[in-house]
Amino acid sequence: MIKAKKRIGILTSGGDCPGLNAAIRGAVRAAYEMFDAEIIGIHDGYRGLIEGDFSLMSRSQFSGILTLGGTILGTSRTPYRNMQKIEEDNVDKVAAMKKTYKNLKLDCLITLGGNGTHKTANLLSQEGLNIIGLPKTIDNDIYGTDFTFGFHTAIDIATECIDRLHTTAASHGRCIVVEIMGNKAGWLTLYSGVAGGADVILIPEIPYTMDKVVEIVRRRADNNKGFTILAVAEGAMELEESKMKKKERESKRAAEHFSSSAYVAAQLQELVGVEARSVVPGHIQRGGTPSAYDRVLSTEFGVHAAELIRDDIYGVTVALKGNTITHNALKDIAGIAKPVPMDDPMISTARNIGISFGD
Repeated sequence: MIKAKKRIGILTSGGDCPGLNAAIRGAVRAAYEMFDAEIIGIHDGYRGLIEGDFSLMSRSQFSGILTLGGTILGTSRTPYRNMQKIEEDNVDKVAAMKKTYKNLKLDCLITLGGNGTHKTANLLSQEGLNIIGLPKTIDNDIYGTDFTFGFHTAIDIATECIDRLHTTAASHGRCIVVEIMGNKAGWLTLYSGVAGGADVILIPEIPYTMDKVVEIVRRRADNNKGFTILAVAEGAMELEESKMKKKERESKRAAEHFSSSAYVAAQLQELVGVEARSVVPGHIQRGGTPSAYDRVLSTEFGVHAAELIRDDIYGVTVALKGNTITHNALKDIAGIAKPVPMDDPMISTARNIGISFGD
């Protein structure tokens, strides 16, 4: 049986995360096994597609990358809101991407990324290009998939940060406020907060009142608990802040020079009189080797992408639903947020073991 030849472009866009290289490897190795494949690596995300920055890749370049963090293709952020704007450089970005795709004679393009990446992928799909998405983000906020790759590794890292803060908090009798990544969705803070034994978890989906947080800290002190651990998402906000428009809220924070964790720590120190410290692990949560779970999930996602290419199924993104690797139409998921729902079992689990959400 003659295997049809496929010329496949691959790019990684947006923030890096553990598992990108494992997903690339899974897709490419499965493609080589299933059909005659040529792989074109697009450099630095959509920037490379716009500017025609690419290279023809060999099999050997996909060897030894399963455990490697980051992305061998490089990445960049090209905001979706600017994709259809012609800016000072006078470049029609959509036309340029279509031109690169056609000049390379691609049969399809695999895009690995988060919400912004998927919105642009859907745009290109609507423009007639053969696109397959792979959902990556440590925020786990892509609609239509139970989990994204990168999320579980970030949970492990954030949990270890919280674990290490327990000992120093106990030794000094401090409140430690650890800021976990997640501007719009609290999945990472929720899971790592539960896994790390946080006493308070503050996430964007549940606006908090400082009075409630103060109450928890005081109660622990009254019960001879010498320290308190608070896991706070980047996007956590007080109830009054949640009623503001985004720009108004950002201006308020900028004027006060407060991140979410620094604000909570300062308020606790002022209102309770405790010694409070803000800790921001930051990009540590995105770096390093992927966990075993993410290596497996990334490989499964990559293999499914190759199966879709074999079967000429495009305009979709890979997804995990239950125990099944499947796919969704890009048009059905692009631009749709996936915040933590209030009936999520992890929220009730947290509440039932005494964790406060400050509400």
